[in-house]
Order: sequence, then structure tokens, then C-alpha cells
Amino acid sequence: MTALEPRDADVAPPVQHHISDPTPDRISDVTVGDPGEGVLGRTYRALSIGIVSVVLLIAFEATAVGTAMPVAARELNGIPLYAFAFSAYFTTSLFAMVLSGQWADRRGPLGPLATGISAFAVGLLLSGAATNMWIFIAGRAVQGLGGGLVIVALYVVIGRAYPERIRPAIMAAFAASWVIPSVVGPLASGTVTEHLGWRWVFVGIPVLIVFPLALALPAIRRMAGGPADPEAPVAPYDRRRIRLALGISVGAALLQYAGQELNWFALLPAAVGVALLVPAVRGLLPAGTVRAARGLPAVVLLRGISAGSFIAAESFVPLMLVTQRGLTPTMAGLSLAVGGATWALGSYVQSRPRLEAHREKLMVSGMVLVAASIAVAPSVLIEAVPVWIVAVAWAFGCFGMGMVIASTSVLLLKLSAPAEAGSNSAALQISDGLSNVLLLAAGGAAFAALGGGAMGAAHGAVEAGASGSHPGAFAAVFLPMAGVALVGAWVAARVRVK
Repeated sequence: MTALEPRDADVAPPVQHHISDPTPDRISDVTVGDPGEGVLGRTYRALSIGIVSVVLLIAFEATAVGTAMPVAARELNGIPLYAFAFSAYFTTSLFAMVLSGQWADRRGPLGPLATGISAFAVGLLLSGAATNMWIFIAGRAVQGLGGGLVIVALYVVIGRAYPERIRPAIMAAFAASWVIPSVVGPLASGTVTEHLGWRWVFVGIPVLIVFPLALALPAIRRMAGGPADPEAPVAPYDRRRIRLALGISVGAALLQYAGQELNWFALLPAAVGVALLVPAVRGLLPAGTVRAARGLPAVVLLRGISAGSFIAAESFVPLMLVTQRGLTPTMAGLSLAVGGATWALGSYVQSRPRLEAHREKLMVSGMVLVAASIAVAPSVLIEAVPVWIVAVAWAFGCFGMGMVIASTSVLLLKLSAPAEAGSNSAALQISDGLSNVLLLAAGGAAFAALGGGAMGAAHGAVEAGASGSHPGAFAAVFLPMAGVALVGAWVAARVRVK
């Protein structure tokens, strides 16, 4: 659920401000409105509705397209390439995040946001009109470019347009915008796919782009357009960072591919992937991220650990409920639906002004909840345990994620100088995305090695109503991810600069 969210630290480390530092060049001083105004006040209303509508569109696409994807792959004879329909989006979005950060820092967020939304729509149309699986995958790759441009640009908009006191509220609104799509998206997409065909899911969504564009872009041009310092000379694009971004995208894709293959030949792409990733991570993430240095590096690392561990585990929940407990795919998916509401609730809780002083404790508590929910989920592998335990556990886990994810976004903007908001936001998103693919690859490899089998076998098991996987394969995914989440609780204790 993280909507789907890095920099040359070796060359120019970001300026890290203490959370309480009153330095006048802080992002929070860029926009000045009525001191009592909220995100829906006269100054911010059009902007808030516009950018939340953009997030709502992304959320609806993520939930609706995921439902139509299996039917699309089957009709295009592309089941063997099914995973690439997801990885294509991910790998291109990683590259686009870095490009968007540089673009927004130099020219302002309006350009990458408008271009990203347009590319997102073009990718949907290309996939919807595809005549074979490779064209479909190409459309997903174009979508990923658009998604990566948009998400980083939105963070820059928030940093420049909103004062610090109301940023937690707009982050909570972002989380809330996932609630309705998480419930309505799969149902609407399933109905359209069944009665009109899967292509209409892809072709129909771009129509929804008109409203966010018409409302958000003028407000962004007025409140956050242009570079952070219009009088400063515009720095050239950092080509080294762009090369590193390409390396991190290709390296992540190779590792994902290698994780799906259980043979000696997979060692070669895995080695190449690691060789590309190591220098890219060093160059695109803040110095000290890997060792959880206090301040900005710990915030970026926490974002990756929280998102990666939770999403990697969540991906296997429906499969576990279907193959091990005999639930229908619809019921298995609905078991996670309540998480959208509790995620939004957790984000709302962190936005309360009186809890600002306790943000670090909220994040630690959130990661403990995440770890507990992941550890409890596989208890349904025991027949005596009722399946509703998963729904309850995931509701608590999503509550914890709501507090952690929104808080990392708030803290990142606090610790970023105005001219670095784009690059630092890109770092946060790359940590998120890269951790997702690496932990999914690791979990998938463990699952397959312990008898999980291929997706095709699992699909056949679903149709036959039989168990196609060994329970131990699921435990090999959930328990290590719970351990990773516990490490995140330790990292959360290091986000505040002493």
C-alpha cells in the first residue's frame, strides 16, 4: 500500500538540519498563509484537493489493474511473462524517481508532475491496446516512468507549498485516499473485466486524470512552481546520478529474475545485479543509510525496512488463505480490505499536533505492531486457528504502517534543505521500492526452495480447490520478514538527531 515512494551522497551530502532547528531557509518558510489555516483552508484548498486526487488515481489504478492483470496475461498468452508486467513498472519507476528529484530541484515540481501524469495515462492506453504480452509490458514500463516522476514531485510540492505544522495532515490525507480504492477498486475492476473485458480497465482509468490535472497544476504553478531559489544559477543535471539510477533499476531487475530461478545459471544475473546495485546504493542514498546513522539516513533506511518487510509478507497472504485454508480468492482479498481503513487511522494519529513530540516512540511502536502482525499471520496454517485472525492481525499491522510511513515522509522534509527536497524525496522512494523488490525476491526464493512451487502450479491448485504448497514454505516467508520488521523498530529509535 504504499503507493506505490535517492541521491549522490558521495559527491554532495545533504544538509541535515536538527528537527527543532529554526534556520530561515527551511522548506516550511516557503509558503505563508493564515496561521490558523488547515489543508482545506482558502490558501491550500485547491492544491490539497488536486494532489490528493492524484494519489487517489494512483491508488485506484494499483488496486484495479492488479485485479485485471491475470485475465490480460491469459488472453495475451503471456502467463510465462506475468511477473515482468509488475517488475517493468517497478524498474522504470526507480529510474524516474531520481530523474524527477533532479528535475524538481532545478526547475520546480510542475514539469515532472505534469509529464508523469501524462506518461502514466499513455502507459495505461498502451497496455489496454496491446496485441501481445511484450507490448503490454512496454505499457507497464511507461506507466512506471510516469509513476516515479509523479510520486517524487508530489513530495517536493508538499515541502514547498505547505508549512511544517500542517504537513502531517496532508500526509494523513494521502493515506486516507487509499481506503476507498482498496475496497472499491477490486470489485469495480472485476465487474468491468467480467462484463466488458480487461482492456476497459486500462483504457478507462486515464479519463480520471483530467480532474487532477485541471485542479492541481494551476495551484502548483502558483504555490510551488520554479526552483527553490529563483536567483541562484541552475545547476546542470548530475549525469553520474542518472547513470547510477539506471544501474539500480537494472540491478534490481536482475536480482528479481535470479530470485525466481532455482538453478546455477541464475548466479550470473545475480552477480551482475549485485555489482550494479552496490555502487548505485552508495551513490543514491544518504551516506550512513546502511548503518542507520542518526537523522536522515535512518529515516531513509526505516522507510525501506518497513515497506519491504510488510509488502513482501502481504503478497503471500491471499495465496496462503486460498491454498492452505480453502478460501475463495475474493474472500482472501477482502480479508485485507480493513487494512486500508486502519492504515489511514494510523496516519491520522501521527498527524495530531500534541503527538509531534512523541513521533519517535510512535514509529517504534508502529514497527513492533508490524512485526507482530507478520508473525501472527502464518498461525492460520494450523487448522484450529480461525482464518479471521489474519484480518485482525493485518488491521493492527496496517495501523502501525500508517504511523511509520507518514512519519518518515514528515521527518524527511524536516531534515531536508529546500534545494534538496526533490533528491531526498527520491531517496526515500528508492529505499521503499528497492527494499520491496529485494525482500520479495528473497521471500520468493525461500518459498520456492521449500516447496512453494511456481505461480502456475499455485493457480492450478486454486482452480482445483486443493493445497498446492507446503505450509513450511509460507513460514519461511513470514517469520524472516517479522524479524526484518523488528530490526526496523531499532532503526526507528535512531531517526531523531541528538
